[in-house]
Amino acid sequence: MSYQAPLDELRFLINELVDLEKATGKNDLVSDDLVFSIWEEAGRFATGVLEPLNRPGDCEGLRFEDGEVKTPAGFVGAYRQLTEMGWNSVGLPEELGGQGLPWLVSSPITEMFSSANKAFNMCAGLTQGAIEAINLIGSAYIKELYLEPMVAGRWTGTMNLTEPQAGSDVGAIRTRAIPQPDGTYRISGQKIFISFGEHDLAENIIHLVLARLPDAPEGVRGISLFLVPKFLVNDDGCLGNRNDLQCVSIEHKLGIHASPTCTLVFGDQGGATGYLLGEPNRGLAAMFVMMNAARLTVGMEGVASAEAALQKARAYAFERVQGSKAEDPSTAVAIAEHEDVRRMLMLMTSRTRAMRAMAMVIAEAQDLCESSDDTAESARQHTFVSLMTPIFKAWATESAVEVASLAIQIHGGMGFVEETGVAQIWRDSRICPIYEGTTGIQANDLVSRKLLRDKGEGLSLLVAKIRTTLQESQAFATELRKPISALEEALNSLEGCAERIIALGDSGIENIRFISVPFLMLAGNTVGGWLMLQCAVRALQARGSERYAEQTLESWRQSAEFYSRYTLAEVHGLERQVLNYLEDAAAAPAADIFRY
Repeated sequence: MSYQAPLDELRFLINELVDLEKATGKNDLVSDDLVFSIWEEAGRFATGVLEPLNRPGDCEGLRFEDGEVKTPAGFVGAYRQLTEMGWNSVGLPEELGGQGLPWLVSSPITEMFSSANKAFNMCAGLTQGAIEAINLIGSAYIKELYLEPMVAGRWTGTMNLTEPQAGSDVGAIRTRAIPQPDGTYRISGQKIFISFGEHDLAENIIHLVLARLPDAPEGVRGISLFLVPKFLVNDDGCLGNRNDLQCVSIEHKLGIHASPTCTLVFGDQGGATGYLLGEPNRGLAAMFVMMNAARLTVGMEGVASAEAALQKARAYAFERVQGSKAEDPSTAVAIAEHEDVRRMLMLMTSRTRAMRAMAMVIAEAQDLCESSDDTAESARQHTFVSLMTPIFKAWATESAVEVASLAIQIHGGMGFVEETGVAQIWRDSRICPIYEGTTGIQANDLVSRKLLRDKGEGLSLLVAKIRTTLQESQAFATELRKPISALEEALNSLEGCAERIIALGDSGIENIRFISVPFLMLAGNTVGGWLMLQCAVRALQARGSERYAEQTLESWRQSAEFYSRYTLAEVHGLERQVLNYLEDAAAAPAADIFRY
């Protein structure tokens, strides 16, 4: 089956879960009809242009010849269509030449394109992050020269952090930047795992590179950010000579075969020309502009993978006839009739819906940050987004791997065969809990910064939102008895664990980090339960309206019911994992125990 954009799901969420008018500052240009028209067109592009290249691109992979990367057949043409239609710049500000669409509109487009062809869609996402960083801290000269062709898609962008000895430990970076009399810098060093670091889709590639100045302090306080183009750019905007950087190899990976993951060497011939972005030794803060945007994008990739897996599993479950029901053993039935298959399908459905709902409330908060005239309100929304970023990135991507694995299971033996496509979804999704900060790094960010450093300010905002929903749901206390009670219990667990973490503080940081991932998953499950309850309330409120089919509304109620009985039930075990190690400071095993 071909991928179909989940337009009905998105229509329900944009109408019932979030407030598009409020989030966009009552922008008359952003109407429901316009939003749905844009999504329909995006869905057609995803299904008609991107998805047909997904499986062939995975099989064909990339060609690396003489330092150049050739993308699979059809990718260059698809990229040209993408940029000509403006899909690469839908979320970029109009003053930069973008479409200026709010996050609530552009984020679902990211989901659609990633569902259809994750490897292809990574290029545009990285470029958008680079544009945002350049626009924020670049000089007027740099912005004038580089932003227009990047927004237009003629040039693409990357971020260069990782080195052989500096993965998650960014402070170990060794790439050097030597100041020159003309104000430029000579960049020398090696970067690895650079997505779309070399390719044939665009005329130029603009690398944002972390490097050290000669007198830089040690560690993360001594890192600066530099713009290093593949081709030098003349003052008139025309391309000049090839810069002193080259791709020396590409990785052979488990998944995303059509996305080039490059090793780049800077300065083999004396030093690549680079331009300082922002202030010296403040590069990591600047790079995190890109990194935080990338983490939300990767979370959307998780939603996208889950949706693609769900669609294939659901179709196969009704197509595959096998076995019979106990009451009629003589009649063969589709496997969707079997209890365990229904359990897996409902787990996939409810989890995917919760992930997408999480993406939408984050997008709404991002829009409110930008549109609100109330400084305090804007700050509150920023705090909420900051809290939710590590939760969404980690929880959605871990959930996506689970959902993709269930899709393989529903396909049975055929799921283990590449031709069905579900194996590729799992392979492609497996990178998401790793890149742009592993699940462990997201969890440490959550406990170290969002709880301890910020004194739980963001969590207090989240808890207040959840309690508001619990109050509203009392109007349906009978029909939503289990979702309400399960969420109340989960929220108590979340607050209790958070209070224990804050009480221990830095004195218990080793044990806190030891259980940071279970705590993050507890938080993710709880947030998902909140949003599924809110959707169920809205579905019950919408009964009798002509906007939705009754079956659609009932499916939302049943999704919330299942989520509360199944996924929220995991919270109790996660809470016990957290408290078991917070209540006994000697419990966490030392590294030496594994030396055998």
